[in-house]
Amino acid sequence: QVQLVESGGGLVQPGGSLRLSCAASGFTLYGSAIGWFRQAPGKEREFVASIDWNGSGVRYRESVRCRFTISRVDARNSVYLQMNSLNVEETAIYHCATSDRHYGGALPTDFGSWGQGTQVTVYS
Repeated sequence: QVQLVESGGGLVQPGGSLRLSCAASGFTLYGSAIGWFRQAPGKEREFVASIDWNGSGVRYRESVRCRFTISRVDARNSVYLQMNSLNVEETAIYHCATSDRHYGGALPTDFGSWGQGTQVTVYS
């Protein structure tokens, strides 16, 4: 079965950290750019970060730059998102997605396959 599975979400207080994982099964992430997006209730899905096929290039939403780090380990067929200094406004479902391109973009339409997402809740 071809699928992307996110994990690592949970409850955290403002200022806390979480590490999200995105694991692929049934296909390889090698050669593909990968993105992380998030969607809060009643809001549009928004770009968080992306990483190029070989990890040489990364992109971040301006508001998460210097706090979030995207990385990939192709040997594990996985991509990660380390999130530090989280705030309440970042409560959302976080999705990973793959692209058929080598180099990542920042639009949902740049990515074709999506996982179901993992819930991140930042509460005070």
